[in-house]
Amino acid sequence: MAPNMMKLMKQAASMQKDMVRIQQELAESEFEFTSGGGMVSAVATGEMTIKSVKIDPKVVDPDDVEMLEDLVLSAVDGALRVAREKSTEEMGKLTAGMGLPGGMGGFPM
Repeated sequence: MAPNMMKLMKQAASMQKDMVRIQQELAESEFEFTSGGGMVSAVATGEMTIKSVKIDPKVVDPDDVEMLEDLVLSAVDGALRVAREKSTEEMGKLTAGMGLPGGMGGFPM
């Protein structure tokens, strides 16, 4: 096998190993986002699941449930967006210079 091909294969194996490590680190990471000036917060994991939602009792108004729904939706959406952005950033670092998109390897973006 040509030396360049061997080098390429070693790089690919190393990249795959790094990708698995990054995916594991991201899966264990938590990303928080708050809305309503901190009245509602949501925590997402790197696996794009919501781990928790916290609501300050001061924001609970039975006469304005729609506002609370909006704050929860905003916090959840923000936490997932932050997790997705961090995942894209980390995977992009790995594939930088190789002409591959940041989502290579099947990690959800």
